[in-house]
This record gives sequence, structure tokens and C-alpha cells, in this order.
Amino acid sequence: MGRRISGSSFDTELLGETMHIEKATVTITDNSAVALTNGIPDGFIDGDVAAEIELEVSTKYLPSIIKAAKSAGSFRELDTDDIMFFADTGSEELKVECFGVKLVMDSILDFESKGAEVLTHKLKGFVTSPDFVHIGGVPYLSDDDTRNLLG
Repeated sequence: MGRRISGSSFDTELLGETMHIEKATVTITDNSAVALTNGIPDGFIDGDVAAEIELEVSTKYLPSIIKAAKSAGSFRELDTDDIMFFADTGSEELKVECFGVKLVMDSILDFESKGAEVLTHKLKGFVTSPDFVHIGGVPYLSDDDTRNLLG
């Protein structure tokens, strides 16, 4: 079978550079629902979508984030960024791309004085682009979903 993908298999591009991410979560909310006629299921309705990203980075990579924020003028002025998560073990491969991510700081410090773990900092991100999320090179949204939004 070969080597399998684990959390340490991923390389992540964030703010123009490859960073080691301690923990990452990409969550898609898809509010598609059952269509009802007289209270009886009768097909489905495409609902609105959203995607949120949560990242934990070690203090080693915090200076890169601070540098990008300083260049932008502040953390809130950071431009949106496309974030890619990629893993390839030779026998398995996974690529998840999130487009137009607006990053915000979440938990700046969270530590215990007796802790033996690396200090981490949490960021959240909200997908803002109609390109939305691609999984394995396949867009989550259909061409019909993004009609008149993508050029």
C-alpha cells in the first residue's frame, strides 16, 4: 500500500510562503436542502455556501505573518490570500485550495507555564472568492453556481 497521508505530510502556502502549520481545519457549510411540496420531499434546492479555515502556527512562523501585516499597514488590512494545502506521499495525494481567504487573528496566546509543547497562535479565515474551494483540483461549486461571478 505504501506510506499514507498524515498531518505531517502537508505543505501549506500562506501569505506567499510555505509554512509548517501545526493544525488546520477547513470547514464548508452548504445549506442545500430538501424541496417540499405539500410537506413531501420533492427534489432539492441549492443553498448558500460558506467556508471557514482555522490555522494554528508556531511562534517560528509568526514573524512572517507579522511582516505581511506590517507591510499591509495592519492585520485587518491584510489582503485576501489563496491558501493551498498539499500532501503527496508517493502512494496518496491530496490538494485542497481555498480562494480569497480573509485572515483574522483568533487566539494570539494560549500557553501553560509548565507546558512542553511549542507555543502556537490561531488564525481564522473566511473564503471570500466565488472560486471558493477546490478539492483534488475539482471545484466545490458548479459553473451554474458561479455564473456571472467568475470572469
